[in-house]
Amino acid sequence: MIRSLAAILIVLAALAAGRPAAAFDTIARSAYVVDVTTGTVLLSKNADAPEPPASMSKLMTIDLLFQALADGRLKMDDTATVSQEAVDLTRKGGSTMYLKIGDRPTIQQLIQGIIVNSGNDACVAVAEKLAGTETAFAKLMNAKAKALGLDHSSFANASGWPDPHQLMSMHDLAMLAIHIIKTYPQFYHFFGETEYDYENRAPGNRFNRNPILTLGIGADGMKTGHTVESGYGLVGSAKRGDRRVLVVLNGLPTEQSRGTEGEKLINWAFGQFTEKTMAKKGEVIARAPVWMGSAPEVALVPTEDVKLLVPAIGADQMSAKVIYTGPLKAPIKAGTQEADLVISAPGMEDRHIPLVAAAEVKRGGVGKRLATAAAVLLRDIAGKAAGY
Repeated sequence: MIRSLAAILIVLAALAAGRPAAAFDTIARSAYVVDVTTGTVLLSKNADAPEPPASMSKLMTIDLLFQALADGRLKMDDTATVSQEAVDLTRKGGSTMYLKIGDRPTIQQLIQGIIVNSGNDACVAVAEKLAGTETAFAKLMNAKAKALGLDHSSFANASGWPDPHQLMSMHDLAMLAIHIIKTYPQFYHFFGETEYDYENRAPGNRFNRNPILTLGIGADGMKTGHTVESGYGLVGSAKRGDRRVLVVLNGLPTEQSRGTEGEKLINWAFGQFTEKTMAKKGEVIARAPVWMGSAPEVALVPTEDVKLLVPAIGADQMSAKVIYTGPLKAPIKAGTQEADLVISAPGMEDRHIPLVAAAEVKRGGVGKRLATAAAVLLRDIAGKAAGY
């Protein structure tokens, strides 16, 4: 196993040479930064703590709306009737796309009203279109959260209006955002729109509140949030080349700090880490001994290219190992997972890559099984004598 890993360890050493990657200590109360392309978590701070998400929870409303569009239950030019309840909510305060009772905006207009204007009235209109009432829609939101594995989230309304039961963690927000990015690429462009004014009613509220969209840093989404209790929050997404980075922040003290921290974290994530291919699909990473099989060992390979986000840290701080319970017992089917390749770097979560058997190993006959057992026994005796 040590010999089999040597090549990867050499690659790790070569990639890691250089000055240490700078850690980022954000002033946000909670934060979660992830490289979407590789799934590598770059920063996690109070990320599983449920807290008021404010308008960032509108992403769940958008998700259910995108799902209805993708399923064919709605079309972009379908309309929704604006109710008294939708207008009453805006009279309490908060953001709006300035809908009036009886208006019939299209679904596309409501999407823009939610994403660009952060309209609470637009959220209620969508909720009533899809579920009849906002209360019924909140149940759909909770059901979708459960299906997505958002274990630290609960919903009481479609808009993020303050409520003791309207809670999300930054980790959950990141999971939801990534789900939207990957599941509905055909609709993602709405998050990059910088302004929208429904029927020229609100020229002063037509601009997207996302402060990173116009900074020239590759940002193209997704949502902001703010209430007195939550502070200022941001779900910010940016793409450079083939890499996409997602930054989720909450509890920032000012609107200005939301933009400053978002920009700093995005630049840090792109500047301090680079994506490298560590192993190719089907490349032999290790060989595991097989007990009582038609062959004494089996090659272990990844099922896809192993791409790793590598920080600029000292070479001796990275490590790779293959973990399995061995010797493996025959018979073994080709393609079955038999081990994990674990690559570790300081300050980052371990990356676990499943390794599968490269070939079938049948159960050996009586003679073969006896020979294999003897070979394993002799190898163990030799290893002990050598002090391994």
